[in-house]
Parts: sequence; C-alpha cells; structure tokens
Amino acid sequence: MRMRICLAVTCWLFCSGAVQAASTEADFKIAIAAAEAAEQDAGVLKNQWIPTEQALATAKKAAAAGDFDTAVVQAQLAEALAKASIAQAKEQQTAWRAGIIR
Repeated sequence: MRMRICLAVTCWLFCSGAVQAASTEADFKIAIAAAEAAEQDAGVLKNQWIPTEQALATAKKAAAAGDFDTAVVQAQLAEALAKASIAQAKEQQTAWRAGIIR
C-alpha cells in the first residue's frame, strides 16, 4: 500500500509540475489553502506526516522570498502528502481485521 501511495504522489507531482508555468501569488494562495485544508483533515484522523509539515514550511518560506514557482510546487507536494496520509489512515481503519486469527 505504501508503495502505491508513493507512486501516486510522484505521478501526480510530475504531471502537475510539467504544466506549471510562471506562478503568481494568487496561485500560491490557492495551493496553500488546499494543502492546509488537507493537512487539517489528516490531523482530524491523527495521521499527519512530518514530510507534509516540511513541505508546507518550505512553501511558505519560498513565497515569503517571492519564489512562487517553488512555493506552489511545495504546496502541491504538501497537499498530495496530506491526501496520501488520509488514504493511509482510512485504509488502516479496516486493515487490522485481516490480522485477526480466526
């Protein structure tokens, strides 16, 4: 499962980054809002990942420096990681049943 999540995140980032042109502050605000919302949802499930927090911090730092291309890419990475952590948490809610000896 973990390998599929990593592969999905990598493919999503590759596809979204390939079409990305010069990003603006508005693009960053949209991307960071989506990332923070997904991270908040992951927090509700008690499954926040450290790499997600690092990507959010990097995005904010890049935006503060005026590098909106990097900021948007990092915000999209954070969103993808947060969504992957949500998928993992939901999968784990039922996966434990497979480990029960019957």
